[in-house]
Amino acid sequence: MAGGGGGDGEPEFQVAPMIDVLLTILIFFMTITSAQVLKVDKTIKLPRAPDAQKKDNQRAEAVINVRWHAETKKGEFVFNDKTYTKAEDLVPLLKNAKATGEKKIVQGANPVFRAVIRGDRDVPAVYVSQAMDSCGNAGISDISFSAVNKE
Repeated sequence: MAGGGGGDGEPEFQVAPMIDVLLTILIFFMTITSAQVLKVDKTIKLPRAPDAQKKDNQRAEAVINVRWHAETKKGEFVFNDKTYTKAEDLVPLLKNAKATGEKKIVQGANPVFRAVIRGDRDVPAVYVSQAMDSCGNAGISDISFSAVNKE
């Protein structure tokens, strides 16, 4: 046969280009999700909610972690990897996050900025209420809570 393709057998499957494509896709997804993973405090044990709904990832949001220390019987608030003992300290940070988050909202996505409160299952409700007050004082009216639907 002309053309130099050696056309009398099965075509060869090229593994190296396929691996290159898969690694590129893997790196792409790792970089997109790393920003969300950094906001999540792994030390918090979320409460169980068997009927919990899956989170809408199309929205700009601020994540507030409410951590509980059983030995000191005190709660603390974690926002952008910084720890605060008073929820009022979060208000200017949340206002700034809301202002920058609303600028990043993509056309066609839900235009409401949201705060997600991730409270430890052992934290007293007063600390979650303080986090909610801080969100309200920052002008955030849409607040969600994180929970797990299984252990």
